This record gives sequence, C-alpha cells and structure tokens, in this order.
Amino acid sequence: MLEYLPPLNDHNLPYPDTIHPIVVHFVIAMVLFSVVCDAIGYFTRNPRLYEVSWWNYFFATISIFIAIVFGQIEAGLAEPYSSVEATLNLHTIIGWSLSGIIAAITGWRYVIRIRDPKVLPVSFLSAGVLLTGLVLFQVYLGDLLVWVYGLHTVAVVEALREASLK
Repeated sequence: MLEYLPPLNDHNLPYPDTIHPIVVHFVIAMVLFSVVCDAIGYFTRNPRLYEVSWWNYFFATISIFIAIVFGQIEAGLAEPYSSVEATLNLHTIIGWSLSGIIAAITGWRYVIRIRDPKVLPVSFLSAGVLLTGLVLFQVYLGDLLVWVYGLHTVAVVEALREASLK
C-alpha cells in the first residue's frame, strides 16, 4: 500500500512545500483584522466595520480547520526530535483549542449581529483582546518550530535522515 503514496521530498513532504503556514497566516490576519475592525467600529461608531469583522471571523473559522488538517499532516511528517516535542505538542493543543474558541466567538458574533447589527457589547471586545493574545502566543510557538527548531527545513531533514541511517 505504501507504494501508492508519493515520495517525500527534501522537506520531508509529499508536496513541494509546507501548506500549513500559508493557510494559517490567513487565519491570523483575519482574526486580528476582525478585532481591529470591531475596536475601530466601536470607538468611531461605524457599524459598517462590524460587518467586515463578522465576515472575517466567518472565513477565519472555516480556514482554521483547513490549517489544522495540514498542520497535523505536516507535524506527523516532521519527525520531531526530543527537544522540539514539548513545543510542538503545546502548539497542537492550542491550535485545536483556537479552532473551538474562534468558532464560539464567531457564533457569539452571529447572535449579536442578528439581534442588532449596529451594537457591539464591550464584553465581546474584551474577548477579542484575549483572543488576540492567544493568537500571538500561538504565532510565537509556530515561529519557534520553524526558526529555532527548523521543522521541515532542508538542513534539519537531512540531519535527521543521516542520524537515522547510522
């Protein structure tokens, strides 16, 4: 059965490069932009920005599940060594948690939008600030995985392959 799978390249992936970071950057941008639009809309009393925020939350909710699927695939192919495992596990747990949190916030935003699209409670803005903090921490963990631990970089993949041959 393994002969039907595509061979892994020098990034240890069956496709040219990592897809998870590409998709997850859309999620990050949409969530942060939603929070900014809500804050500006609240302080300038411009409810049109609430509509922009809503659609960004909506598409971020869909996109985060796509990012998680590719993140799980790529984490499984990364062959993490012992010093990276704790960071990768925390990144995975927070990623799955963020999918539920973003979906819940999007649902809450939908209820607010249906009740009165021109009003946004301060509690929702506060949740957006907390969500921003969690997203930024998740970005930090992802940066560690790539820029410090080198997951899916050619040099690290080659070193792991050479170590497994010995």
